[in-house]
Amino acid sequence: MSPPYPVEILTLFPGMVSGYLGASILGKAQEKGLLSATITDIREYAEGKHRVTDDAPYGGGAGMVMKPEPLVSAIEAAKGRLPGARALLMSPRGPAFTQATARELVRHEAGLILVCGRYEGVDERVMAHLDGELSLGDFVLTGGELAAMTVVDAVARLVPGVLGNVDSSVTESFEEGLLEHPQYTRPPVFRGVEVPAALQSGDHARIARWRRWKSLVLTQARRPDLYARVELSKADQKLLARREEEL
Repeated sequence: MSPPYPVEILTLFPGMVSGYLGASILGKAQEKGLLSATITDIREYAEGKHRVTDDAPYGGGAGMVMKPEPLVSAIEAAKGRLPGARALLMSPRGPAFTQATARELVRHEAGLILVCGRYEGVDERVMAHLDGELSLGDFVLTGGELAAMTVVDAVARLVPGVLGNVDSSVTESFEEGLLEHPQYTRPPVFRGVEVPAALQSGDHARIARWRRWKSLVLTQARRPDLYARVELSKADQKLLARREEEL
């Protein structure tokens, strides 16, 4: 059995992270020995009676900035525990996190160290001790904890054995550059709306055609930016020319 994929999250608010990491799929992945998730309180590396981790910014301005001394010490300690792991700061300056990024990170078997920023950001001198930055998108969060948990969740799902169904991670949205097809379960009719006939047919080839058609149609309608990058096969083009009742 392969060793667990190691993740360490550096944060000023461990309680924000612990509940999520211990529940559902992530909790089960740790119980199975597939994922090793550690939470480190940055304050443990701050000196003095009050363990101060922030200070006013040079040049003035609103808010506070995370001090370099405790943060760098925490990063160095984490790198000592996870030699070779990539240390990334959750930051709006970083490249956007995507499913492709998640696949890249999970291939880095040495693991991942995620640093959660707070306040107005971190002292720029911390950057020399990191391997990069990562962003969830063009919006502002109170801190990096939500972003870090999102990254861990997306990466952990790609660790072999974490998902009960080995096909789940392959068929999800964005894996092929398309949105996932809609899902249905019992009852076959709910408030007058029936499950599509193809899904009730028991014909696996027909079901596969319907799902591919629906993924293409949904992506074209709702995410034209993604659709524009999809290389349509001849089979896809023929499929798009058909109506749902013809599938």
